[in-house]
Amino acid sequence: MSKGNSKKGKSPKAGNWKPSRKSTGRDAKPRQAPALIEHSSGPTRLNKFLANAGVCSRREADTLIQTGIVSVNNKTVTQLGTKVMPGDVVKLNGETLSTDALRYVLLNKPKNFVSTVDDARGRKTVMNLVVDACKERIFPVGKLERDTTGLLLFTNDQALSKKLTHPKKGFPQLFLLSLDKKVRREHLDALLEGIKTKEGSLKVAKIDYVNNDPYR
Repeated sequence: MSKGNSKKGKSPKAGNWKPSRKSTGRDAKPRQAPALIEHSSGPTRLNKFLANAGVCSRREADTLIQTGIVSVNNKTVTQLGTKVMPGDVVKLNGETLSTDALRYVLLNKPKNFVSTVDDARGRKTVMNLVVDACKERIFPVGKLERDTTGLLLFTNDQALSKKLTHPKKGFPQLFLLSLDKKVRREHLDALLEGIKTKEGSLKVAKIDYVNNDPYR
């Protein structure tokens, strides 16, 4: 733990603190042990740590620190600007907080697995394949069809997941198809122009044969 410059002024009383709308939701409960900041290799400001743990915003964290209900390594901390190091144990009202390490797992998905966290029909899901990958709770980014094989990313990094899957970001996806019938050039042109299916409209940015093979 390291200390920074404190702000002058009277510390507010604990009873005056009111959580924001963000901190009153389902994720507002502090995530318990273990400790802490495993994804950081250097010091982290204490108010940022509290915010990352889902307690409140950084500004509200400063108020909590000043009230004297936050401790680092069993020592009460009231000085703003305090920083914590990897391995430090941070507690709020005596309860240990934790920010999960960010994890990224790549899976070469086989056939016969659905790309969901669970399945109402009892089919095998990709989660069965990564159950021992890490202790953090990870989830698939995007999806591949049950009979499709290929690269699938799992993570607990929600910001990255939203960025990769948001339609406006326009991240391309590459698919290699092997067919049991020949595909003519007019079929490829139709996909470029866009076709309608039962699931909706389908349009590709680029499409071509693989090594001039009409089946691929």
